[in-house]
Amino acid sequence: MTISLDQSLDLPCGATLANRLAKAAMSEGLADAANHATPRLEALYRRWAGSGAALLLTGNIQVDRWHLERPNNIVIDDGGGRRQLAALARAGTARGAHFWAQLSHTGRQVSSHINPAPLSCSDVEIDVIRSAGFSFARPRPMTEAEIAHAIGQFAFAAKAVKDAGFTGLSLHAAHGYLISQFLSPLSNRRGDGWGGSLENRARFLVEVIAAVRGAVGPRFPVGIKLNASDFQRGGFTHAECVELVKRLDDTGLDLLELSGGSLEQPKVVGVAVKDEGEDGPRAGSAAREAYFVAFAGAVRKVARMPVMVTGGFRGAAAMREALAAGDLDVVGLGRPLIADPEAPRRLLAGEIDRLAAPEAALNLFHILPWNNMQLERLGDGLDPDLLMTGEAAAAAFAELEGRNMAALLEHRRRLAGANSSQPSASGAAA
Repeated sequence: MTISLDQSLDLPCGATLANRLAKAAMSEGLADAANHATPRLEALYRRWAGSGAALLLTGNIQVDRWHLERPNNIVIDDGGGRRQLAALARAGTARGAHFWAQLSHTGRQVSSHINPAPLSCSDVEIDVIRSAGFSFARPRPMTEAEIAHAIGQFAFAAKAVKDAGFTGLSLHAAHGYLISQFLSPLSNRRGDGWGGSLENRARFLVEVIAAVRGAVGPRFPVGIKLNASDFQRGGFTHAECVELVKRLDDTGLDLLELSGGSLEQPKVVGVAVKDEGEDGPRAGSAAREAYFVAFAGAVRKVARMPVMVTGGFRGAAAMREALAAGDLDVVGLGRPLIADPEAPRRLLAGEIDRLAAPEAALNLFHILPWNNMQLERLGDGLDPDLLMTGEAAAAAFAELEGRNMAALLEHRRRLAGANSSQPSASGAAA
């Protein structure tokens, strides 16, 4: 069946996406030191609201302030920041697009400067290239009470984003964050009911979905981002992904976004630095433009919810081919919307047939800072600077993140001085 990029899509909950293009989640780093939304974030999403994409997904909105992916993430774990969150929701929905909040908990994948005693399913450290500037502490295995608390944090944040005016939400269960840590045998070494078999490793995700659905009701769109594979020997495999999706069919999900890899294995930018195991390069997959489409077809065959694939799409022909083959229902676009914030509209109008790919000229370690510095410009109401070099972006980003980290830590020191009942760095709750 021929499906065009401008064809609408009905979701199981009754909501409708106006076309098959989505702005994928990308970390913005534009919140303030209190981890609340800002006018700069509003400016960014007001611009993307007119991009032509039917669905906009935020970057990580954390459910625990002690588990941040970056200093300037938005956090929803108390009653603060609600006015700012509502203003952000209004900006993202200003032109009629769906605007979903991506809810996340980093688990062990948090800078040791932010949290020297992070929580995870097990006490397995992250295996990353230390020379790249990462600093992660060994995590502490979560107790039953802490697992229950984390599930409640997702539900609490879900209710908050619905109340703020977002039109849906997505749970980040990929890229090595907490839910993904539970799913992977490499990071989940538990011997109780939360580890071992796939059913046990998936229990945290299933219970989070149930709690979130209970908090927002049956008509509010709920999606997840899931790894098609960790692409790491001994990790969460594609075969396990397919089996997991069968289990998720009865959980009331409205959209399943497929991605892959983690900080240990950055397949999300098309790169492998470790042995990919059984899901390594296979015949025919190298010819596919998008990284994960070769794995999406098998998932789409068993999924009773629509499937979105993010990672590598640049040409309209490849997008139409994937839709026609039944590999996916929605095309996720990330970095192209930084280089050209109106790319989906121009693609749908036939003005272009291929999206910008400035990362092709960048060193691997410059891709992230280059895109983040462009987001800074967009937040200031400026156009992206496509002539910015990777070296200049990396230097500017390192300085920026250093300032942001210092501001975050100073803000926390002031709060700790004013409130002796500040939670412990582990994020444990009574």
